[in-house]
Amino acid sequence: MNATAHPAVTEQPTVSPVEHASHFTDLLGVPFPREFSEGARNAVTTCLKIQADQKVTLITDLSCLAIAASMALELAAIGCTWNAFVLEELAARPLTGMPQAVLDDMESSQVSIFAVEVQKNELLSRMQMTDVVNRRRMRHAHMVNITPEIMTQGMRADFNAVDKLSQAVLDKVRKATYVRATTPAGTDIHAQMNPDYRWFKTSGIISQEKWGNLPGGECFTAPGEVNGVFVVDGVVGDFLCKEYGLLDKQPLTISIESNRIVKVSSENKKLEQDFWAYTHTDENSDRVGEFAIGTNIGVDHVIGNILQDEKFPGVHIAFGDPYGAHTGAKWKSSTHIDVVGLRFNIWLGNADGEEQIMRDGDFLIEG
Repeated sequence: MNATAHPAVTEQPTVSPVEHASHFTDLLGVPFPREFSEGARNAVTTCLKIQADQKVTLITDLSCLAIAASMALELAAIGCTWNAFVLEELAARPLTGMPQAVLDDMESSQVSIFAVEVQKNELLSRMQMTDVVNRRRMRHAHMVNITPEIMTQGMRADFNAVDKLSQAVLDKVRKATYVRATTPAGTDIHAQMNPDYRWFKTSGIISQEKWGNLPGGECFTAPGEVNGVFVVDGVVGDFLCKEYGLLDKQPLTISIESNRIVKVSSENKKLEQDFWAYTHTDENSDRVGEFAIGTNIGVDHVIGNILQDEKFPGVHIAFGDPYGAHTGAKWKSSTHIDVVGLRFNIWLGNADGEEQIMRDGDFLIEG
């Protein structure tokens, strides 16, 4: 395999065969840019807190090989047992299911890392993977569509500071019965909370309680009911993100009634059609399954990649599966697509009144 496009920056350590097994491609032989090292160390030591006596399953693909290599070097430095899998060496893409070799290896791991550029219709394979994570209560870093740009931006955040702010937000939203949010672009939504649904933080500090995306930085729940208009002038998620990128010039406007999409509109008619088709894949694909507040204060602008952009300070919502294993929502969907807006004003309300926690994209509370 020719990996010379990524300049080597560090000597590869000698690691004995009993400490790790790399299937086909040996990640310790793959060079990567020096700039990845800080983000990789953040992931392995700060976020996942991997110890020498633990086992890790590292899952990657050809697109993210250099990024995975930077994390493999950190795993080797810790001295833990780890197995690496390159998806294209196990199955054809797009995946129809997660390769059994990966799932089997996860059964004896305490930690898993998924650094992959996903393809259309691969959500089922990721759900199979996270089913194992949830059942075994693994610490799991979900790095879907991770890029060099994210490794040198969002992955360099001070995740302890992000965690502190996330906890402050979490403490407040758990007391709220509703959240109200507006933006200059025209978003005006009211989200009624369901007391039976749980709020979680995924701040980048990953525990057994909830696996998380990296870079981290959000508090989320499944809402009771959302009504209003959400203007997507940031990005849309899943495979549509890569195709359409930043939407500040041609926003997507979504009208929501009783938690369901009733209308979408955009000057970009192909985006409008593709988003409508995605959110009508099954009976719950058009249902608001996630309501979230981004808390990664290390991210100061959207870049056109949902993995980082959904952590941008503000509100994002997702249509489709509500992550019921964590939130407590009883319904399911085969799809899940996030939408991100910019420059939010956010108010939390309950019987005691309203409190504004964000103005024009800036938090009014401190961690």
